[in-house]
Amino acid sequence: MAKYFTDQMNNTIRLEEFPSRIVSLVPSQTELLCDLGLDEKVVGITKFCIHPERWFNNKTRVGGTKQLNIDAIRSLKPDLIIGNKEENTKEDIELLKEIAPVWMSDISTLDESYEMIEQLGDITNSIIVANQIVADIKREFSKIILPISIKSVLYFIWKKPYYVAGKATFIDAIIQEIGFDNFCVENRYPELEDDVVNQPDLIFLSSEPYPFKEEDVLEMKKKYPTSKVLIVDGEMFSWYGSRLKYAPKYLNELIQQLANE
Repeated sequence: MAKYFTDQMNNTIRLEEFPSRIVSLVPSQTELLCDLGLDEKVVGITKFCIHPERWFNNKTRVGGTKQLNIDAIRSLKPDLIIGNKEENTKEDIELLKEIAPVWMSDISTLDESYEMIEQLGDITNSIIVANQIVADIKREFSKIILPISIKSVLYFIWKKPYYVAGKATFIDAIIQEIGFDNFCVENRYPELEDDVVNQPDLIFLSSEPYPFKEEDVLEMKKKYPTSKVLIVDGEMFSWYGSRLKYAPKYLNELIQQLANE
């Protein structure tokens, strides 16, 4: 009996049965599918799907999130493709819809990440596990110890040119969740063309997608002499799947580190 599912972009797909050949196009959602117990049902992932390591080493890779190998995906004969509005291109997704039903996420808040986890649990017949994952994440986030003073944060995701995380992003949601203010008032990921005149309290250089290094910290300290500059774990700020279980511990340690300096 066919079932209908509506994704986070308000598109409805029809499945004749629960999927058994899934291609995942988003790293954080790939890890979630593993934690949902779908090891045998996921047949394709991207080259950026590094968690879990055994999947990265053994599953068929179908290109990058924005440079997908459509022919490779077609050869896997998927019965469900799982993507994300921000991670994947509209052009690729339209092509993939001709191959199999495509379920898309669109996430900029924690609540939307919980919704995504629950919906993927529903569509893959693993809703009990999905509900437990959401409960575990919520429990861990309830342990966040907010800082005594609110500080402004400029969060860099790329270099040459410099791009920062602005409003209406999941990174912005996490920054707010830990009691800080996003220094960038623009939406999405604006390019930072000139050095800002009023300097933020904190500059976070993300470990991904651009792998900022210690030499970048030194460079930033010259550009922003009054700001505290440090490299942060990008997965803890931007992965909106089951890896969120680990984020609160890391974020609490980060808050404590900043409080002691």
